Amino acid sequence: MTGRRPFSELKKGWSSERQARNKARKAELAAHYSTLEELRIALGLSQEELAQRLDVQQPAVSKLTSRSDMKISTLRDLIEAMGGELHVTAKFRDRSVELANFD
Repeated sequence: MTGRRPFSELKKGWSSERQARNKARKAELAAHYSTLEELRIALGLSQEELAQRLDVQQPAVSKLTSRSDMKISTLRDLIEAMGGELHVTAKFRDRSVELANFD
């Protein structure tokens, strides 16, 4: 044993206030990332944990989070597995329209 402990184990001793601050900070950081891989990391999710949530193998998560093109249904599943909700918005010069048929 190397004496190292997972971060999740270290957080068990945190006060509820510290846990709330940590959760808020993770959400704030996640809002500033532009790739799915950066978002996954900012949310504190390992590829293994996300794979379990999606019921796939870890290599599939690696491929999914690095893709630049995928079906909207796949993206929705991935975002939901991360604890989010996907909304598709079309932006025009004078307005934005949320597309309901992608919910």
